[in-house]
Amino acid sequence: MSLELEQYDDGGDDGGVPSGPSRLVRTLGIAAFIVALFVLAYVGVQWLADSVSGVIASDETVVEAGLDVTLEIAPGEPASQIARQLDEAGIVASGAEFERVVREAGASSRLQAGKYDLETGMEPEAVLAVLLEGPVGGDVYRLTVIEGLTIGQTLESLSRQTGFTFEELTEPLLDGTVSSDLLVGEPQELRDWEGLLFPDTYEFVEEATAVDVLTRLAVTTEERVGGIDWTALEELGFSPYDGIIIASLIEEEVAVEEDRPVVASVIFNRLDAGMRLQLDVTVVYALGAVPEGGLALADLEVNSPYNTYLINGLPPTPIAGVRVSSLQAAADPALTDYFFFITTDESGQMTFAETFDEFLLIQEELAGSGA
Repeated sequence: MSLELEQYDDGGDDGGVPSGPSRLVRTLGIAAFIVALFVLAYVGVQWLADSVSGVIASDETVVEAGLDVTLEIAPGEPASQIARQLDEAGIVASGAEFERVVREAGASSRLQAGKYDLETGMEPEAVLAVLLEGPVGGDVYRLTVIEGLTIGQTLESLSRQTGFTFEELTEPLLDGTVSSDLLVGEPQELRDWEGLLFPDTYEFVEEATAVDVLTRLAVTTEERVGGIDWTALEELGFSPYDGIIIASLIEEEVAVEEDRPVVASVIFNRLDAGMRLQLDVTVVYALGAVPEGGLALADLEVNSPYNTYLINGLPPTPIAGVRVSSLQAAADPALTDYFFFITTDESGQMTFAETFDEFLLIQEELAGSGA
């Protein structure tokens, strides 16, 4: 008899112990073992899930709302870094959301340095309002840089307002301590920084250094230029830096806001036609100032890479600090057929012409009217 047959023999009439009860015990034992396996497996899966959940949750620490937090913002610190600090301290739930609120408010350059007493769980809008107001107490001063200044004039203005010497403001720009993503190569002279320190009103704590001040202005320029859509300009073969150069020409030529995109169209029309720009403001920049008695014909012959009466295309750098509306005009000029313009009233309003003959006629009319 095989082993298998012996195992399942019912004993027959040989007087052995019946096998039925033993079979039942064995069946129940197997069932209990299977149930135990399922229970252990379930407990193991739950334990693993709890462990994994704990690991995942550990990356997102939940901070109790309403806890006092002291935040210190360094002079010149960009909005992105401030957002990161707010997020890490639990002051806001999302640094990215705070950045969005700042961006939509156009407030990135107006966040005030200093020490703040804040709380965890604040709304981004509430934090922004506090940072725009500035820290309570402490010695904070305000300085203003106006549009249309050359880099030298800008540093002189900063020197008068801060007490830093001209040299203290110049050295960080030329030795690489202060930099900008908009610089074309390593700066060799101050002119390389033309147009890259944004004109605006700023607030600084008294402890701010010259580097802090310069960095804040440079970062603000990066942010303002980065906020412009340069797609149309780039499709024409120009770079955003070229856009700053064009914006600086507009800044120096235009007094009335509505004329900015129209003057921009004249610049692009001349460039597209292969004409020299022939803008007086570039001659003034090349000379260093308006000559006593005004520009003369001889001044238009000054030998300079900035003299657009002699060079083709754009000057090598911007010629002044610019406002946002000049940047916008350079990026999105009006669509016109104008090639010439002339200031026709005391407010600075301009009249535009498509041809040189039309331009001369306007000049004659102005001369006849005594304007």
